[in-house]
Formats: sequence, structure tokens, C-alpha cells
Amino acid sequence: MTSQPDAATARELQDLLRDGFTALTRGDVERAGDCCRRALALQPDLVQAHFLVGLVSLEARERGTAFSAFQSVVKLDPDHAAAWAHLAKLYMSEGQVNRADAALRETRRLKPADPVVLDLIGSTLSLMGEHGVAKAFFARANTSRPNHPPFMQNLANALVFHGETDLAGQVFRDIIAIQPNSPQAHWGLASARKATSGEHIDEMRAQLGRGVGNPRARAFYLYGIGKECEDLERWDEAFDAFSEGASARRSTVEFDEAAEVEMFDYLAGHYTADWLAAGAAGDPDSSPIFVLGQPRSGTTLVERVITAHSQVHSAGELQHFGLALRRLGRYNNPKRFSKELFEAALQLDPARVGGMYLKTSDRMTGDTPRFVDKLPQNYLLLPLILKALPNAKIVHLVRDPMDACFASFKQLFADAYLHSYEQGEMARHHARYLRLMAAWRERFPGRFLDISYEETVADLEPHARRLLGYLELPWEDACLAFHAQDAAVSTASAVQVREPAHTRSIGRWRRYEDRLGPMLEALAAEGVAPG
Repeated sequence: MTSQPDAATARELQDLLRDGFTALTRGDVERAGDCCRRALALQPDLVQAHFLVGLVSLEARERGTAFSAFQSVVKLDPDHAAAWAHLAKLYMSEGQVNRADAALRETRRLKPADPVVLDLIGSTLSLMGEHGVAKAFFARANTSRPNHPPFMQNLANALVFHGETDLAGQVFRDIIAIQPNSPQAHWGLASARKATSGEHIDEMRAQLGRGVGNPRARAFYLYGIGKECEDLERWDEAFDAFSEGASARRSTVEFDEAAEVEMFDYLAGHYTADWLAAGAAGDPDSSPIFVLGQPRSGTTLVERVITAHSQVHSAGELQHFGLALRRLGRYNNPKRFSKELFEAALQLDPARVGGMYLKTSDRMTGDTPRFVDKLPQNYLLLPLILKALPNAKIVHLVRDPMDACFASFKQLFADAYLHSYEQGEMARHHARYLRLMAAWRERFPGRFLDISYEETVADLEPHARRLLGYLELPWEDACLAFHAQDAAVSTASAVQVREPAHTRSIGRWRRYEDRLGPMLEALAAEGVAPG
């Protein structure tokens, strides 16, 4: 039970809450936070004030405060569906799947009709890999509140994940009709289908011409323009757009190259064959299959080949192995990977790491005997995976360095791969990756399978058979028809993997060779040649 203020205090609280929510709506986090503090000073158990604290903290990226605030809300009011929905998403983003699932059960108990809550539930289910159910919640949110661009954007993205690109394209166009300056919708439309004319390019350029100051928004437009110019084989225009988009995106991220060099050096210096052989044994579970490497190197294609098999489920790109290291190593740095993480991980009990990974990801690994975790960056964790899950299988994708580097450079990522927006940084990162994989290959012979992207797409069947042989899976013809699967794909390759294997992307970088001098020179300086 919350306390009941007198009439004058109640009016003051009402005014503070109204002002706080209004301030948050216009982006004035400081003003909104001040209203929260004043309201809670008057009534410490005021549910709406704690909820506003949670919203303000999310906006300010203060996740710990947001957790505490929403937990206070549901303690005071167990029937607050919006707070449960926010908690579910926060838990999921921390890899605490069981807690996220418990919070979602509370929302199901309450049967919410609020479209904001429905959309939040959809977002959490999408993070869980439950894309079909997520799409249904996004659809309900749009039915409850039609013509609301944020809800429409989430629905359109879900449709792309399911291969429903025509319908997704229509939703993106509907967003643009309502709100012409919608950078993500324009980029989504460009990414969802192959351009056949320059009409949409002209629309995006017109929006840029009206003055888009936010560099993140500019990047969406420019990458969309680059993609459609490439569809139309307008190569020079495509590169100009990709390059300008990369510069805009680079200005919004903090990539610490010196810290990355230190991390790679630490990995190479400490994760040795002797380290792997020493100490306790890991968890013997043989269900995980890790597909890893660089982004845009064919990891999604190979995952689809494997998960076309009746005995294998796609768990998506799980963060859970790294999260297990963070939790057991008591690592609180917001950087996902760092030297400090690997220092803390060096002495961890491998069975506990493997067990925590399996337990926390169980909700997402399906009911087949095997599952695929396709997080490309797991190549950094490869020795730790070998130690914690010695019976897991690991598949590493290999692609031509220039094709791999350029494919990342021309891709707009969410909040990963911060090295990919400047040619020299991209190339030097790739060289570090190649050296690290060479070290793993020398130290842990036979413990993972290298598979060539170029050779696989040129002649799929022998490489698919070799792959399944390594995974100790019986051959199934369905693996050759990987593109016919109807399971959702939530990566940057969501559209491409709906078609059969092809070689169109091999050597694509040569279309831009005269514009990629910095990338070529940086690779050459590191001793890396194309091919």
C-alpha cells in the first residue's frame, strides 16, 4: 500500500509528474530527473515517480538505476505491466534469460493492452530469438495504435527477419509517407529489396539536402544511398555514399585502437596450449556448435546450412558465453571485450563457465540435440570455449581479406564492430584478427574447422558434406536448400540468405580498388595481401 498525501501535496505531485514526463518527451533528462527527485522527496513510495526514474535512467543510459527503479515499481505495484516489460528487456540485454522470462510471465498474467507495453514485449522476445511471437506482439501494438512510426519500424524489421520483404517494404514506405524524415525507415527500405530505379535515392538525397544534422541519422541515409547505388551499378556514387556514411558513423563511436592492440597482445601472450592443458576439466556437454569469424564473412550462410539439418537449432548470435565470463570474473567494465576481461577469465573454473553458458542460454537453444551460436566475435573467446566446453564444435569462416574488410566497411552495424568505419582501422583490425587465428590454429590443432567462404559458395555440396562430417551429423539433402528455411534471420544477411549460394560478392572490392588505397596500404603494411 502506498501512502496517501493531503490534497495540496497530491496536486503538487501531479504537477511534478506532468512536468517530468513532458520534459522527458522533449529530451530534457536533467529537468525530468529533478522532477523525480522532488516528487519522491514528497512521497517516497509514489509508484509513478519511481517509474519515471526508470524511464529517465534508460534515456541517460544509467542501467543500474533503471533496474532499481523498475524493481521498486513492481514491489510497490505488482500489477504494473509496463515496469515488468521494461525489466524483462533489461534482464534480457544482460543475458539473464531466466529472469527476463519470469518478468514476461508477469506481463502475460496481466494481459496488457497498452501498445507501448506490447511493443516492449515484442522487443524482448526478439532478443530471445522468439521472432515469430515477437512479430505477433508488434502487430498487436500496431493494431492498437496504428500509424505510429516507432511501432511500425519494429514490425517492418520483424517482417524482414522472416523473409517477408515485400510486406516489410510496404510498411517502410508507409512510415515514410507519415514521416518523410525517417532515416531508419529509408535505410530499412533500401536494405530490404534490390533497387530498380533511382527514385528512392533521390528521395534520400532530398532529405539530406534539407539539413540532417545528427550524424547517426545521416549515416542511415548515406548507407541506404550507397546500397541502392550499388544495386544499380553506379559504383562511384555508391562508394562516395559509403565513405561519407562511414565518416558520419565514425564520429558517433569511440573506438580505442590502442586498447584493442593491448587486448589482442594479451590473448596471444597468455592463452597458450599449456594453459589449455592445465587445470580442471570443463562441462562435457556436446550440444553447442559455434560459428565464428569476421562479420560479413559468410557466418550466416554457413549457420543456415547447418541449421537446415533436423538435429540442429539456430540460437542466433548469443552473448551468453561472454556474459558468463563477465559475471564469474566480476567484470563491470562497459566494454564488451578488453584486456581486463581476459585477465579475469584466465583463472575461472571452466566447468562453471560452461555450465553458466548452457544454463543462461537454455531458453534460446531449442529442443534439438544440437544448437548453433553464431556470434562472430566469439573468435576472441575460442581458447576459453575449448576449455569450458571441450566437446563443442567450432567452425571458423575464412574470407579474402579485402572482400571481408570492404564488406564490413560498407555495412552499417548497430553497436558493434566500431573499427569498421575507417579504412585503416578496419584493415589493421583485420590483420590482428588474422594473426590471432593463426596463433589459435598453431596452438590448438584440429580443435576447430576452417571453411572458405569463396570455395563454399562456388561449390556448396562438397563443403557442406565436409562441414557435417566434422560436426558428426548424418548427411541431409535439406542442407543444400538452406535458403528455403522459413526460420527468422536477424543479422545483416537477413535478405541475402533467402537465396541460393552465389559468387556475386567474390571480388566485389575490386569495383572500388582505386578508392580503397588506405585499406590496401594498411593491410600491406601488416603483411596481408588480398587472396
